[in-house]
Amino acid sequence: MFNHRQLYIMVQLFCHLLSCKRFDTLRTFLPDDLSKGTTSDINTLGNIKNYCSNRESGKTECMTDLDKINGGCIWLFEQLFVKNKKNINILEYIIIWLSYKLNQKKYDGINNLNDFYTKHIKNNPYYINCDNNGASCSSLLKGITGYTNYKGIIDTKKELLNVNFEYVPKLYDAFKSLCIMYTEISASDRKDKKYLKNANEFVKKYENLNNDHNNTKDSVYCQVLSTLSNDYNNFKKYCIRINANCSDIPLLSDIKTTQISEPSSETSYN
Repeated sequence: MFNHRQLYIMVQLFCHLLSCKRFDTLRTFLPDDLSKGTTSDINTLGNIKNYCSNRESGKTECMTDLDKINGGCIWLFEQLFVKNKKNINILEYIIIWLSYKLNQKKYDGINNLNDFYTKHIKNNPYYINCDNNGASCSSLLKGITGYTNYKGIIDTKKELLNVNFEYVPKLYDAFKSLCIMYTEISASDRKDKKYLKNANEFVKKYENLNNDHNNTKDSVYCQVLSTLSNDYNNFKKYCIRINANCSDIPLLSDIKTTQISEPSSETSYN
């Protein structure tokens, strides 16, 4: 029989799998690799064309790359919070995806996430009013997250907007590896143990991130790394629970943080 802890882990894995599938779906319409085209029209993805207009195109459809990124971000909020009632911690992965996309090319007036927040989130009706197919979803969203709109969710972890674009690709790559593990462990045929290979790859990426000098205490970098670590450990516990031959799945090392040196109070006289 399941105890409460085991049930919690099972639910977390199921929710994580749903989240990964939503990111996978979006990547079909908006690939991570800009050099790869797609035959899938992003305007056909749910309500996304209603979310895209950012005054650059002047139309309610996804015309520019920035339209698509903005629309894709709102679509992720809709899918993960309204449709699938996700835990608020999934916000970190949405922000990392958004950072990754914005970092791929230059956009006028957008040098960091705070610029994007000011231009495309702060006064955007789809971020400040929860809308689900023309009907208000504010009450539903508040019951799930405690907040009535997506902007409110973002504002709870506004420090995430300070993430340095330089560090994002490695964090995003680790998240994608984690998603592959969750997808493979849920497959009906686990005899080839692909999840084990990808678990080892994830651990290498994690350790590389963990040893980075940018991993300072209480930083956004450390915060996302902690979430990745927790999700990996839940994966390992689930793997053991379903008897999926997990003895070879490596453990993660504890998160290391670099202490920021305090400036000297001594005055130098030359």
